[in-house]
Amino acid sequence: MNTFTYSYPTKVYFGEGAAAGALRQELAGVKTVLLAYGGGSVRKNGIYDEITGVLAEMGIQTVGFSGVMPNPTYEKVQEGAKIAREAGADYILAVGGGSVIDCCKIVAAQAVTDEDIWEMEFTQRKFPTAALPLGAVVTASGTGAEMNGGAVITNEALKLKTGMGAFAPRFAVLDPKYTLSVPRMQVISGAFDTLSHAMETYLGQSDQDNVSDDVALSIMRNTVVNIRRLLANIDDLQARGNLMWDSAMAENGILKVGRLTDFQTHQIEHQLGAYTDCNHGQGLAVIQPVYYRHILADAEEKFTWFAREVFGKETAAEGVEALTAFVEECGLPTRLGQLKSRVEITPELLRQVADSCNIIKSNPRTLTHDEIYEILCACM
Repeated sequence: MNTFTYSYPTKVYFGEGAAAGALRQELAGVKTVLLAYGGGSVRKNGIYDEITGVLAEMGIQTVGFSGVMPNPTYEKVQEGAKIAREAGADYILAVGGGSVIDCCKIVAAQAVTDEDIWEMEFTQRKFPTAALPLGAVVTASGTGAEMNGGAVITNEALKLKTGMGAFAPRFAVLDPKYTLSVPRMQVISGAFDTLSHAMETYLGQSDQDNVSDDVALSIMRNTVVNIRRLLANIDDLQARGNLMWDSAMAENGILKVGRLTDFQTHQIEHQLGAYTDCNHGQGLAVIQPVYYRHILADAEEKFTWFAREVFGKETAAEGVEALTAFVEECGLPTRLGQLKSRVEITPELLRQVADSCNIIKSNPRTLTHDEIYEILCACM
């Protein structure tokens, strides 16, 4: 394994009813919280009232930051930072899924500096050194955003959806009951994102008998098992809890220590998301099997172990076809045309996506922009 230093910055409160105790312990002494959420479902399902009730009992002022969209924009980051500054917020609480949490990571950093965070990171090549403290209450799992300091933000002006760096949440609440009101397809899409995180980490460069690889295979297998439980009973709370922890495990760094990762599918899907409004997990479900067929010969041994450990198949090719069949079993899209995008996906648009896509150099084989275009066209 490569040399590494591992630290775990996020304190996790897992289980039904965990939120109230977490808030009382973590927010003691806080005066003003910027409470961020998405389209308003947390107001309908009672989570908003539960959280604001605890904050009110603690004498904490709550300032709302609502409307955080899927694929959060840099413009929305600036809006949140402005609200936080004007309110004098001394803590941010993100209530939602990965989009809300990612947005708040960058809001937390932007709120304490006059420098433009995008300019800082992509022109000056500097990362934030300070941020408001952040907590996360997860209501839609799959991204693992609550477990790390990275954030995926869309700069609409530049047509670029990419990762930014800030600070991980100080604590995270994982209550599977909070996910029960999430629409069925969103639950399955999120779980496939978890599977994708583990697969892409596993397919990076690692030495023989790497312990992180073995853990990744276990997370993949457990994710598949519990997705199938949800397909049989979408209200299976134990399966939802297992998937929440699978999501956290896939993104808390444990699978990545001592090795390099391959997140080429994520890079392709992110850039597709910069040009369209497709769902992230569903976009991955379309692209992943096609990409894996493209690189099958470059990582045949790893794909063979994947086939055996995750799907009970014997050969690398059978493993990739089992993944393809699993996507169909889940009811996820298998073609780009099935993605519910308001933007028409054409060969011309895919050429722009491919030419602007970031290329990962630690995957089984470094792709070219032409190969990425070929992969995307095969997804049509």
